[in-house]
Amino acid sequence: MKNIVIFGAPGSGKGTQSDLLVEKYGFKHISTGDVLRGEIKNGTELGKTAKAYIDKGQLIPDSLMIDILATTYDALGNCEGVIFDGFPRTIPQAEALKEMLNERNSEVSGMLELQVPDEMLIERLINRGKTSGRADDNEETIKARLEVYHNQTSPLAEWYEKEGKRHAIKGYGDIAEINARLCEVIDAL
Repeated sequence: MKNIVIFGAPGSGKGTQSDLLVEKYGFKHISTGDVLRGEIKNGTELGKTAKAYIDKGQLIPDSLMIDILATTYDALGNCEGVIFDGFPRTIPQAEALKEMLNERNSEVSGMLELQVPDEMLIERLINRGKTSGRADDNEETIKARLEVYHNQTSPLAEWYEKEGKRHAIKGYGDIAEINARLCEVIDAL
């Protein structure tokens, strides 16, 4: 089973590319964003707690995310592989994911990093906000999310580099071209 971490700033295309990879390879997709939005929509206590962080452009506490992730992962059962989208976002989360997978006799096969310039990300997210109605896709929150990403999340790329799992991929251009770049890496894993 291949466990793939798809990595990149907000708006880098992780969700779009994950959907294409699920279709091609039969992987399962764990999007922490989708899981959290579901909790928020359902008005659960976790959802209310998560919403307070998200509305400020902050990351969800690790302990909450790890519990959600383990439960979601275990519910998938046997499959070709899993794409982790939106997790891990910090080195402690990556270490916790590594430990959680080790407990299940598995590991991260590769981390695929979609690299996109900030100006493109802001434009993409503002456009997404207009079409999706997502409240967190406004310019002020987007800039806060990108600042959090650069300060707290981007160091994770170096951590995966040291683990020998990082694969940097140009995350802009035609969607099919980006997908072909990702597939080339997955096929080699």
